[in-house]
Amino acid sequence: MIKLIAIGASTGGTDAIIEVVKGLPADCPPVVIVQHMPDMFTSIYAERLSKVCKMRVKEADDGDRLEKGMIVTARADRQLRVISDGDRFYLQVGTGEKVSGHCPSVDVLFQSVAKLGEKDTVGVLLTGMGKDGAQGLLEMKQAGCTTVAQDKESCVVYGMPRAAYELGAVDVQAPPEEIFILLSGLING
Repeated sequence: MIKLIAIGASTGGTDAIIEVVKGLPADCPPVVIVQHMPDMFTSIYAERLSKVCKMRVKEADDGDRLEKGMIVTARADRQLRVISDGDRFYLQVGTGEKVSGHCPSVDVLFQSVAKLGEKDTVGVLLTGMGKDGAQGLLEMKQAGCTTVAQDKESCVVYGMPRAAYELGAVDVQAPPEEIFILLSGLING
């Protein structure tokens, strides 16, 4: 059974994320999301997710403890990392330099998850321009995590998923509705 889902997206990602998470059960393992978007839109997007999801949704705050039934979205201009005290996952949110051209960066999130050493985690890289998330997804795969990327046919922009695929970082490529089915199967173990 999985303990954590990390999702990254950019151009076209707001709708793709909704397709992936809207049907997840209220007691789903925590979901942490980095979606590239400007300040003031991140809170609006969190509210939008909250209206369509069974899980509770909030913007990330430093020190947040991740719990079942929780979706946390990154704030604009803040790097987001998952850390662990051994038994529980927490968020580290702070200012930082752009990584892979972004703050928040999907690479930063995925690399932090890879460092946890938890094989029961899933990384999902969705539509977006550029290569943010590709290296982090590779590190997650090398750490034994399950790695998923959106397929070319369903992407608005097949940049980030393609970069991850070309690095050999992807276990499964699928459209968002099939990624939801895959996650549901992993949750139910």
